Amino acid sequence: MQVPANFTQLLTEWRSGQPQALDRLTPLIYDELRRLARGYMRAERGSHTLQATAVVHEAFLRLIQANVDLQDRGHFFALASRLMRRVLVDHAKSRSRLKRNAGFRDLSVSDSEQKAGSGEVSVIALDDALESLLQLEPRLARVIELHYFGGMTYDEIAAAVGASAATVHRDIRLGKAWLLSEIGGAAK
Repeated sequence: MQVPANFTQLLTEWRSGQPQALDRLTPLIYDELRRLARGYMRAERGSHTLQATAVVHEAFLRLIQANVDLQDRGHFFALASRLMRRVLVDHAKSRSRLKRNAGFRDLSVSDSEQKAGSGEVSVIALDDALESLLQLEPRLARVIELHYFGGMTYDEIAAAVGASAATVHRDIRLGKAWLLSEIGGAAK
C-alpha cells in the first residue's frame, strides 16, 4: 500500500474535529480502497449487481459515520476492509431475502451459494466460515481478513497483530486450510 507518510497525521487531525483533514485524506485513500474493492469483486459471480465504486462509497460512508478511534493507516485499512466485507455480506444477504420473498424455496449454502465443482464460494459462506474461525482462533481470522480483504502485506499484518512475518505466513496457510475445510473444499 503506497500511502503518504502524513496519513496518520491527517487521521489525527480528522479525529480531533478538523473536517478539512478528511478532504485531504480522501484522495490519499480512495484509489487504494478501489483497488481492494475491485479485488473483492473479481471473486464475486459475474452477474453481481454491486460495483466496486459502490462498495468503496458505502464502506467509506460507514467508516465516517462510525465513532472509531483510528490509530494509523494499518488500522484504517483493516477497518475499511472489514467494512467492505460487511457491505458485500449485507448485499448478498439482502439479495437472498429478496429471492425468498419472491417465492423461491429457502436454499442452503451447499445448494445455491456454492457451485459444486466450480471453485466458487459465496461471500455469505466465506463470512460464516470466518465468523466460526473468529470464535476458535481470533488471530487467524484477523490475519486472513487483513490479507485477503485488506490487501495488506505480511509485514503490515505482522505490525498490526504484533507477530512476525513468518508467523503471519504460517497463520495465513493454516487459516486458509481451515476455511477450505469448513466451506467444504469448494474454494480455489
